[in-house]
Amino acid sequence: MSSLRTRGAISATIAVLIGLLLAGVAYAHVVKQAGPYTLEIGWQHEPTYVGEANGVQVIVHDADENPITDLGTDDLKVVVSTGDKQTGELTFDPGFDLEEGEGPLGEYNAPIMPTAPGDYTFHLTGAIHGEAIDITVTSSDETFDTVKGTADIQFPTKLPALPDLVTRLDRIDERLSNNVGPSQEAVDAAQQRADLALMVGGGLGFLGVLIGASSLIFGRGRTRAASD
Repeated sequence: MSSLRTRGAISATIAVLIGLLLAGVAYAHVVKQAGPYTLEIGWQHEPTYVGEANGVQVIVHDADENPITDLGTDDLKVVVSTGDKQTGELTFDPGFDLEEGEGPLGEYNAPIMPTAPGDYTFHLTGAIHGEAIDITVTSSDETFDTVKGTADIQFPTKLPALPDLVTRLDRIDERLSNNVGPSQEAVDAAQQRADLALMVGGGLGFLGVLIGASSLIFGRGRTRAASD
C-alpha cells in the first residue's frame, strides 16, 4: 500500500514539474489584454538566433479562453524594430489548419529573420472583431527572447557573423571598383590605337590604289603614243 502511495506521489510530482516546464515555455511570451481578448506575443521559435528563419507570433483567445481562429490577413500587423532600424508593416498568417484541426488554434505568425543580436521591439496594430489593438512589447528577461549570436553553438568550425560578411563583401566590391578603373582606361586606349591603325591602314591602301590607277593610265598613254 505504501508502495502505491509512493508511486502516486512520484507521479504527482512529475506531473507538477512537467506543468511548470510547459508553463515556462509558454510564457517565453508576454501576455497583453485588449478588451475581452488575451494576446500572447513573442518569437515563433525560441531560443532566437541571428540568421535563422523565425517570426513574430501572436496567440489570441477570448474572455472564455476560446481561440480566435477567423482573423484575416489585414486584421493585425506588426512593425519590428531594433536599434535605429525598423521593418515595414508585416502581416500575420494562421499557424494552424482549421479544417484539419492541426496546429495550435489561435496562433498567428509574421515571418522574419533577425540578422543582428540584441533586443527587438514588436509594435502590433489593427483590430480583433472590432476591438482596436495598439500594443508595443520589447524582448527582455521578463518578456520574450533576446536575439543571440550563433558563435557559441557553432561546431566544429565557427562561421563569420553576418555583419562581418557584409563588411568583407563591401571591401571586395571596393577593390574591384578600384581595379576596374585602370583596366577600362587601358581598354579605351587600346581601342583608340586600333582605330588609328585602321585609319592609317585604310589611308595607305587608298593611296596605293591611286598610285596603281595612275600607273595604269600613264602606261596606256605611252602605249598609244608608241603605236602612233
